[in-house]
Amino acid sequence: MSELVHLDVADGVATITLDSEHNRNALSRQLVTELREHLASAEGDTDAKVVVIRSAHRVFCSGADLSEASSGSMEEGTRAIVDLQRRIVTSVKPVVVVLGGPVRAGGLGIVGAADIVLAGESVTFALTEVRIAVAAATISLSLLERLAPRFAADVFLTGRTFTAAEAVGAGLVTRAVPDGDLESALAGVLADLAQGHAQGFRETKVLLNHDLVARIDALGDQVAEQSARLFGSDEAREAMLAFLSRKR
Repeated sequence: MSELVHLDVADGVATITLDSEHNRNALSRQLVTELREHLASAEGDTDAKVVVIRSAHRVFCSGADLSEASSGSMEEGTRAIVDLQRRIVTSVKPVVVVLGGPVRAGGLGIVGAADIVLAGESVTFALTEVRIAVAAATISLSLLERLAPRFAADVFLTGRTFTAAEAVGAGLVTRAVPDGDLESALAGVLADLAQGHAQGFRETKVLLNHDLVARIDALGDQVAEQSARLFGSDEAREAMLAFLSRKR
């Protein structure tokens, strides 16, 4: 199979690019596995001081791969999403996520786990899990540490689409910039990070993410089991199949 996630290291930056255009970077088993592997490679690469995660195409991530979810057990997949968030949070290197297009459902877990998030002003977000009879369980680990509680209740329960400006106000996104300025904004952040030292990054991330790591370790198994149970329910399977039918 063709690689769905690419890693390139240059000028002190490990850039991880999601490149699964056929399903809008849905979190398939292959994509999540490759993303985790590339994060591990970037972590161990002494030439990389910073990690950037972005998409090769318009959509950053469309959420869970519903074709997989509707036809098999999600137990392994939900645990992989918990592990993915933990890998990002506990990386000794700053992790920057760059959003040039929409983010849906499970993709928000990558955003929530990152240290710095830049988004184009046109980018939209939605936690649509309730609309297919499941819950944003695994990604709640990182999102509930980032989002203002009332905002979280709103977007988790309604599944509505929200804007980059709202995401900044709620604490999910670091900065929203005009779409055409996204690359220059990234260059500015990377220039600032280039002046940091590995020990400073490592110890600062321990301070910043102490509570989030504790939350993942305390609740990770519980929410993974909850998510797998919900995806395996008759109600969710019916809702997912109806959604996939509408797409066709």
